[in-house]
Amino acid sequence: MTNLLEIRGLKARVEGAEELILDGVDLTLPRGQIHALMGPNGSGKSTLAKVLAGHPEYEVTAGEVLYKGENLLEMEADERARRGIFLAFQYPMEIPGVSISNFLRTAYNARRGEQVPVPQFIKYLMSKLKMLHIDESFLDRYVNEGFSGGEKKRNEILQLAVLNPELAIMDETDSGLDIDALKVVAQGVNEMRAPEFTALIITHYQRLLNYIQPDVVHVMFRGKIVNTGGPELAVELEARGYTWVQQQVEAGGAPASA
Repeated sequence: MTNLLEIRGLKARVEGAEELILDGVDLTLPRGQIHALMGPNGSGKSTLAKVLAGHPEYEVTAGEVLYKGENLLEMEADERARRGIFLAFQYPMEIPGVSISNFLRTAYNARRGEQVPVPQFIKYLMSKLKMLHIDESFLDRYVNEGFSGGEKKRNEILQLAVLNPELAIMDETDSGLDIDALKVVAQGVNEMRAPEFTALIITHYQRLLNYIQPDVVHVMFRGKIVNTGGPELAVELEARGYTWVQQQVEAGGAPASA
């Protein structure tokens, strides 16, 4: 099994600030696996997602990130997206006046690097709507305008399915969702499972992982990965809380599973 993403000693901060948010992150994502990244608020999870996506507000001060063996940090944000990296935002933005269907077609053509004939794209899009049990009327609405939290997440999962990325980074996609919306998100990710699909699911809670079984769970604390284990690690975190992580780290070692 080859590695799709390799992060080595990554340090980063908000541009112009002195304090590091990421303070030596080491993380490897093999192709075809789903990894969960958990940690308390302020641990650096969302910063890692934004750095990987190429957000301009963050400055990398050390380390390297290899994506398919190439230096990801040298790629512009739009190139990263075209190369197959998808970021699901914690707070998706509204795009008034742009319908979901037009947005998806533009993004799909950019991802493929060619203008796909409209009938061909519509047929493809309809298959994704059917897979996710989304009504066709959804496509006529403007992107996230007036959407509930669940509808915004449903829209992102539709984008994920249509763009079919090689690497999906899902930044607290479960934030604020009710159980029905949570199941929609989980269904979309589970439908995508394949040897060529890799995902990093960033979450604060274990509940999403009741529906998406990760291959590996990582724990981030104070800008570093401090523990890695199987799905049982998420269950243990839910039971013990992040104070357990803090106590173990401050005692000089990574948390050890009971």
